[in-house]
Amino acid sequence: MIREYFGWERVPFTREVETRHLHRSARFEECVARLQYMVMARSIGCVTGEIGCGKSTAVRCLKDRLDANKYQFIYVSDAELKPRDFYRELLYHFGLTPKFLRSEAKRQFQNLVWDMYENQHKVSVVVIDEAHLLSGDMLQEIRFLTNFQLDSVSPLALILVGQPELQSTLQLRVFRPITQRMNVRFHLESMSLQETREYIGHQLEVAGSTHPVFTTEAMDAIYSHTRGICREINNVCTAALLDAVLRKDKLIDAMHITRILTEFKE
Repeated sequence: MIREYFGWERVPFTREVETRHLHRSARFEECVARLQYMVMARSIGCVTGEIGCGKSTAVRCLKDRLDANKYQFIYVSDAELKPRDFYRELLYHFGLTPKFLRSEAKRQFQNLVWDMYENQHKVSVVVIDEAHLLSGDMLQEIRFLTNFQLDSVSPLALILVGQPELQSTLQLRVFRPITQRMNVRFHLESMSLQETREYIGHQLEVAGSTHPVFTTEAMDAIYSHTRGICREINNVCTAALLDAVLRKDKLIDAMHITRILTEFKE
């Protein structure tokens, strides 16, 4: 509906956008750069940010930049797994049948990762999303998981991704041994007003728009409501575009946004 009405090549403000078409703000690029460093250093790292600020998108960008011949990428999104289930999940990603006992499954995983590193010259990259939901037992298990050859060599990179409360949890004394092992901790902030304007403009350009669709006042109103959080911007912009289609408007001004936001509150 939106694409046909505006005559674009694709619909903007969706999650399906290819990584090569992503808007790369300075903050986003810094986040991806930190993620890449965690991988190159084969270390434990942590990335936090508000819901919808672009953390998962940054991880997707990282995955696309990794050479599949040199890295085995594993993404785990079920942060409520218990240690035994956690190792089973990792082994399933490798296409292996896990041993029954937790200790055996853990040893199986460590042997596999070490074999890949030494014999295949391939580094395992494990990303745990929604890590703020990890239990204390799981966080402690992560500490032991990365203990290869008495910490002298690590054959894998382990990245925790979660909401800001993850940082608060890691500050607790009981988890200090984990934070001491973390080479990088990065907090992805939401976009500024100027970055929000650039983000909206980029989305429209990638979609195929050749002229402005949102007025400056409209974009400023969007920023005031969304606080520069990507997912919220996408939601408001999509609703505004649908409203424009229904009203047969080609330009979205602040009045459109006010009307949309009023409907959001109802």
